[in-house]
Amino acid sequence: MEKQKKIEKDLVFSDEIKKPSDFKFGKAVANAFDDMVGRSVPFYAEIQRMIFELAAEHALPGTTLVDLGCSTGTTMIGINSLVSEDIRFVGIDDSGEMLQKCEAKLSEVKFTRPYELIMADLHGEVKIENASVVILCLTLQFVRPIYREKLLKRIYDGMVPGGALIVSEKILAENTIFNRDFISYYYDYKRRNDYSEMEISQKREALENVLIPYKLSENVKMLEEAGFVAIEIFFKWYNFSGFIAIKN
Repeated sequence: MEKQKKIEKDLVFSDEIKKPSDFKFGKAVANAFDDMVGRSVPFYAEIQRMIFELAAEHALPGTTLVDLGCSTGTTMIGINSLVSEDIRFVGIDDSGEMLQKCEAKLSEVKFTRPYELIMADLHGEVKIENASVVILCLTLQFVRPIYREKLLKRIYDGMVPGGALIVSEKILAENTIFNRDFISYYYDYKRRNDYSEMEISQKREALENVLIPYKLSENVKMLEEAGFVAIEIFFKWYNFSGFIAIKN
């Protein structure tokens, strides 16, 4: 795999914002996303590596791998060399700017397997067919709660038997007494990654009505109600988690 271009530093919230608005995955975020997520999500590189491994274990020849909320294509690029060449990749995102960045990165690494990038809103009728692996990497948390169960059922119905749904999410503590502590530790993590108090505060405000986390147990219950029977946690750091669910 060829070396990718230098990652643009995340400065999206570095200047004071006079009129706050909800967080959007527009051009500024797309251009700085790889730096943003690497500095904002604890163990992001390791979570991605674990997703690569799990996807490689469950991806079946002749099927499709679907990355819902594919952003800049990091996950698809990482899995590419680990699975059969006849597995078709589908990246879906509701941000045209993200998909443009994704296409550019796929081109940079000379991505040759069959793939399709689709601009679609996950709140709508997203088409999933013949999928042995579906990935929701920091994506489900941005789906409005009223639509989450419908999306998971749509994913389940579009998967082949034995298919795997791999999810990573920001979560709430099971006991609310720990939420304040975990959030405090998380902001300390962001400070260690050179985010200023203003950047942390402004991003928190922008995400308040957009990113709505659930408890881990609530996520597991939704997966069970969608039809998944084998569910396992593969990562946990304070208010972040990764889990995998298998379809019978």
